[in-house]
Amino acid sequence: MADILAFPQKPEDRLRAALRRLEDALAEQKLAFTEFRTNLSALGGAVSGLEGSLNQYRANLAATQQDVARSQEAAKRLEKAADIWLQTAR
Repeated sequence: MADILAFPQKPEDRLRAALRRLEDALAEQKLAFTEFRTNLSALGGAVSGLEGSLNQYRANLAATQQDVARSQEAAKRLEKAADIWLQTAR
């Protein structure tokens, strides 16, 4: 069986009820906004961590690129030396 809620008859009672509902709604909104700010702060921390990881990844890629370039130059020198040895061996 459903409960029937009495509707306030006097204008003052209706106003008080409306104000209570408004206060409740404002309290919920305040809580939601606080949670939003907390989540936004957590997101900022996550983005900051991601930025740090990305910078480290870039540094690792740059170091790898330098290693590859040095290896390529060494391979070219070895190839030239091998060509010279082959020509002198003939």
